[in-house]
Amino acid sequence: MKELKASKEFEIRFSEVDSMNFVWHGSYPLYFEDARETFGAKYGLEYMTIFGNGCYAPLVDLSFHYKKPLLYGMHPRIDIIYRPTEAAKIVFEYEIYDTVTGELMATGESIQVFLDKDYQLMWENPQFYEDWKKKWLR
Repeated sequence: MKELKASKEFEIRFSEVDSMNFVWHGSYPLYFEDARETFGAKYGLEYMTIFGNGCYAPLVDLSFHYKKPLLYGMHPRIDIIYRPTEAAKIVFEYEIYDTVTGELMATGESIQVFLDKDYQLMWENPQFYEDWKKKWLR
């Protein structure tokens, strides 16, 4: 099975750092969200596509692990990697790299499930998602 991956470079803004000049922990979920939007645009799995197919895809688990601090003024790159599963969920792994040194700065994972328009958990993959997996994971 081929690996689906997208990357995005971004800038650490002053509003994202704390008094130690480290990126504040609350900024990481925003970086992961930007990566999911980049992935969705590249592979046709945007939030509006999910919504347009009668579903929501809320986050149910989000984790990140710091390796080295991101600092104000850096221009790191975030890589997002899709992790296939048979379960009715979307799993992504994240890696943030310093674009100057190539060092791994942080990793993470997110899990999203599917809800129908009545906010009921979907135990099976919606048809549009099965079709998407067939298209991209051959």
